[in-house]
Amino acid sequence: MMVAFTLALALAAAGQPADAVIGRWKTGNRNGVVQIDRCGNSVCGRLVTSDGIRTNPALTDANNSDASLRNRPLKGVSLLSGFKAEGGGVWNGGKIYNPEDGKTYTAKLTPSGDTLKVRGCVFVPLCKTQTWTRLR
Repeated sequence: MMVAFTLALALAAAGQPADAVIGRWKTGNRNGVVQIDRCGNSVCGRLVTSDGIRTNPALTDANNSDASLRNRPLKGVSLLSGFKAEGGGVWNGGKIYNPEDGKTYTAKLTPSGDTLKVRGCVFVPLCKTQTWTRLR
């Protein structure tokens, strides 16, 4: 019994597997859905849908800071890129694009079961964290 308990504690301490972030996630705002996949040694995420896209499927990336990208469809836009695995399932050093303000921020992804903490920073300590929920 003690061996099983010790093994369970060791597995819990090891953290989440590196692929724990892979899947579809409901974002913390505007009922967005982001698909996160492996992209080489990194993970990346694209916008699948949102309240705005459901209302207007032709919605564009109108707030993008790059004027040449403002007419691209918002559906399918890459939101997450460039993350490096840190261990324990945590991905750091990546970027998150926010279509609401058209800006890109440094980011960190921390999974925990069926939730994902997504922390975006202008620069540390100016950060904001959202909790995303896994969709099944």
